[in-house]
Amino acid sequence: MLAAFLAALFFALSAILANRTSRMVGVLPANCARLWVATLLLGMWAHLFGQGITGRGFPVYVLSGVVGFGIGDIGLFAALPRIGSRLTALMVQCLASPVAATIEWLWLGTRPRELDLLCGGIILLGVGIAVAPDQRIRAVPATPALIPQGRRAGLLFGLMAAAGQAGGAVISRKAYFLTHAAGGEIDGATAAYQRALGGVFVVTAVFLCARRWRQPPSEPAVSWRKAWPWIIGNALVGATIGVSFYQWALATTPSAIVLPVVALTPLLVVPFAFAFEGERPSARSLLGGALAVAAAVALARLH
Repeated sequence: MLAAFLAALFFALSAILANRTSRMVGVLPANCARLWVATLLLGMWAHLFGQGITGRGFPVYVLSGVVGFGIGDIGLFAALPRIGSRLTALMVQCLASPVAATIEWLWLGTRPRELDLLCGGIILLGVGIAVAPDQRIRAVPATPALIPQGRRAGLLFGLMAAAGQAGGAVISRKAYFLTHAAGGEIDGATAAYQRALGGVFVVTAVFLCARRWRQPPSEPAVSWRKAWPWIIGNALVGATIGVSFYQWALATTPSAIVLPVVALTPLLVVPFAFAFEGERPSARSLLGGALAVAAAVALARLH
């Protein structure tokens, strides 16, 4: 449970940084650069202190990366500049939780307890109340790129990101089962590295194809020298530290429990959004946050 909460905390900060980097250099370049940096950082850990690319679950981790890092993150980065960090995080985390729980139940036979489902549902309800955008939030001058023409596409990309995260989480669970069945062990950072190997090539291929076929005029040209510190920071807190905690949580806990806790991410985005984007939390946000946190505490006590 602690690992899942720490993952949510780092994912929240990553969402803000991802929004900024995508505005600076464009959606696909920012995502591609971030994932390459994270892969290099995780690779150093995995080959020096972890298990490298060994283990029976390695090919399944790669597949998990293709689905989660690849398809999921492409949708995430495409949604961020269209619907903002708060609504993107809300869609991804809250929709991914029930989808992943259903897939894991049907595929792996992991059936969560009724109390776990109740607490998870209350967490999602509280998060939804807390961070659902309203007219006042959409009117904040700090988010001028959120234009009506891009909202429908942003919602579709948000659905794509949610499906990618849910599928990636369950496939990671399968990889852990295979590893343990073979008598092996794997740490969270090594698992994150093996996943990143699958995702980085998908993201790079999409980036290169986009550069070959067209150059979107809406993506601003900004000096990479100014963007690199933000890209490195995003890679470190999100795809490196955050995903390592996420994989650690999935190693021992069903996705039906891990993902509702990680769904606190959009709630934790609120203070970061206030600091970086000028979005002030409302009384409704505080009420929903209190409800979600109370349910998270109850879920933790159950385990």
